[in-house]
Amino acid sequence: MPSFLIINPFGIGDVLFSTPLIRNVKEYFPDSRIYYLCNKRAYPVLRFNPLIEKIFIYERDEFEEIKRVSKLKWVKKGLSFISEIRKEKIKVSIDLSLNSQYGFFSFLAGIKERVGLDYKRRGFFLTRKIKIEGFEDKHVADYYLDVLKLLGVEPEPYNLEVYTSKENREKVDSFLEGKVFREDLVIGIAPCGGKTLDKQAFRKRWPERNFSLLIERIISELGAKIFIFAGPDEAQNVERIISDIDSSNIFNFTGWRLEEVVALVDKCFLFLGNDSGLLKVANALNKKIVALFGPVSEKVYGLYPFNPSQHIILKKDLPCRPCYKKFRLPECPYDIACLREIAVEEVFSAVSRLISS
Repeated sequence: MPSFLIINPFGIGDVLFSTPLIRNVKEYFPDSRIYYLCNKRAYPVLRFNPLIEKIFIYERDEFEEIKRVSKLKWVKKGLSFISEIRKEKIKVSIDLSLNSQYGFFSFLAGIKERVGLDYKRRGFFLTRKIKIEGFEDKHVADYYLDVLKLLGVEPEPYNLEVYTSKENREKVDSFLEGKVFREDLVIGIAPCGGKTLDKQAFRKRWPERNFSLLIERIISELGAKIFIFAGPDEAQNVERIISDIDSSNIFNFTGWRLEEVVALVDKCFLFLGNDSGLLKVANALNKKIVALFGPVSEKVYGLYPFNPSQHIILKKDLPCRPCYKKFRLPECPYDIACLREIAVEEVFSAVSRLISS
């Protein structure tokens, strides 16, 4: 029986971009066992995927913290982690990490066939590889799918996929009972995000004041109920956005667990947000989407596969955009004009078009 370890240590969006690859593997090798290596933050969007046998969580920061305290404990923890993978006797690793460290993990775990993307000659532990200069001329999901060609698979561009549990759906149903009804127009909004850029996350965010004005207009003119989604460390951002708005039609789900948020997003008719992991969750749930893109290319990191009848991407094609290239974001001398210049009227019009279509 063939078995595969898919390695992707990046964020929520990147991990969801690998779900078409997972589907292709299972379609082409129906009897296969599929394992996955990801980080703790992305784990919830894979946890309930029925195609995955087992998930290995590797949190690099935790390993580095142990290393600072004791190199011996670090070595022991690393060997224990490799041993967990090794005992599954996996035949093939599909390495999407762009980092030699994970190829070395596969080698130590006894995985004989190691295929993946070779960025900056970091793929020297791979037995077969595709050299890339970065993600530039096509979608990240398509780069991932290209790796399957090394295994003789001609991949299909399947939709992104995300799942949650029956318990999470029941919890959401219980919370919404008597508050939100089937005939209600529910619009999900993710006004923050951008964690992959760390301290530069604000550069992927449409201005908070614009979100405030938009939400007021959506409620007053469309009669919608608003679901707000954000992480626990973004609570103050959300509070600034909604503090002056009548809250009777706003449900603030800031800080809810990601598994629960998946169930909540599935209740939305339409989803609106900055380029973020939650936008990709909505994409995987096949929602109508209005997406706001700034310094990052929507052709590379956007909705997949793009569907013009369901998706509207708003952006400003300034000469400097997109400036995020080869995993680097230069300083912005224009005060993020590529996002600031997207008008509230444009976004409201896009929302209205998708609702009426």
